[in-house]
Amino acid sequence: MLAGGRGNRLLPLTLERPKAMVEVHGVPILRHQLDWLAGCGVEHVVVSAGHLAEGIVSYLDSRPSPPRTEAVIEQRPLGRGGGLRRAARALPYPGEPWFAVYGDIWTCFCLCGMRAHHLRGDVAATVALAGRGLPGSAVAYDELGRVTDLAPSAPGPGRVNAGVYLFTWQVISLLPEEGDHADSTLPRLVGARQLAGYAIDAPWQAVNTPADVTRLERELADRRATRQTVAE
Repeated sequence: MLAGGRGNRLLPLTLERPKAMVEVHGVPILRHQLDWLAGCGVEHVVVSAGHLAEGIVSYLDSRPSPPRTEAVIEQRPLGRGGGLRRAARALPYPGEPWFAVYGDIWTCFCLCGMRAHHLRGDVAATVALAGRGLPGSAVAYDELGRVTDLAPSAPGPGRVNAGVYLFTWQVISLLPEEGDHADSTLPRLVGARQLAGYAIDAPWQAVNTPADVTRLERELADRRATRQTVAE
């Protein structure tokens, strides 16, 4: 899990805490993600921490399993690709496929379905694609579900990169020591037709600004009220 960014766009919420510890309805984003991963059967999570890392380390130390967690701390910013590479090297299951998750998203889809899709596709990597009409990095893909463009200029199916990947173990060697995997690794996988897309229609939102937090809290409150109404 990538949780090393400074979260400048989330200021002032990130003045004294890392981005992953920003709260939504009193719940840190990190806690939501760990609960989601545990519910999907994930047993071990390595968190790539950097800015204000002590807040993440303290939280992980106080949180019961599952999943088992550990933090890998960047002494200097390595970029998203560098952070992923360093964290992946700490995973306890060499040779096995591994999920990579951005630490600033809020979602709840089933990772089991994504894993099955990835294995059927026989590709090096799979990226989750969030629903149409959402703000984010657009992705184009063909009729077979292979990603063809990470920044299409022409209108396409309208899905966006959800910040959740499933990589084969070999992809670790393709990640940069420093820098962004979106500038190097992902284009290479697209060119080799080794990046599949997995469409999700579950709730999803990136949490990049205070307005995103407010919007997400409102949406969660609306969903809770709807469920209560249905139950009654």
